[in-house]
Amino acid sequence: MTYLPVTPVAIRLQPPQTKPQASIAACALTCLGAPFRLHGRSPETGLDCVGVVSACLFEAGYRFEIPTDYRLRGDFEGRVQAFFTDSKFRNVDDGSWIAGDILLLRPGPRHIHFAVLAHVGAVHAHVGLGRVVLTPLPLPYGNITQWRFQGD
Repeated sequence: MTYLPVTPVAIRLQPPQTKPQASIAACALTCLGAPFRLHGRSPETGLDCVGVVSACLFEAGYRFEIPTDYRLRGDFEGRVQAFFTDSKFRNVDDGSWIAGDILLLRPGPRHIHFAVLAHVGAVHAHVGLGRVVLTPLPLPYGNITQWRFQGD
């Protein structure tokens, strides 16, 4: 069997274009190094991927009730998609990548994961490494959906 080399797709990450996008991207970088904690909501005591996204959205001025009734694996994709139907978000399907965008990823079966695009890559809570990390693009996970916070 012959294997062809895989050429990584070049992703052009653009700087934030609005103040809310800039707030989200900057907040994501402040979360780096925070310990991983399931249902964690504070960089000091720990964050999970929902905690990273919620901290960044709060920083951008978006207030909402943060769920805690989820597990690391499960069928939560429909619930997540429903949350982001709010008019303050736009589903991005034009191939653009802007710092401050929120990604919904699929790292494995029955497993979804969030990441926030920052100026130099994607910030996400990595359970295996036990902390919030920065991963260069492209990410090693399948991208389900991408949202852009529009603000008020």
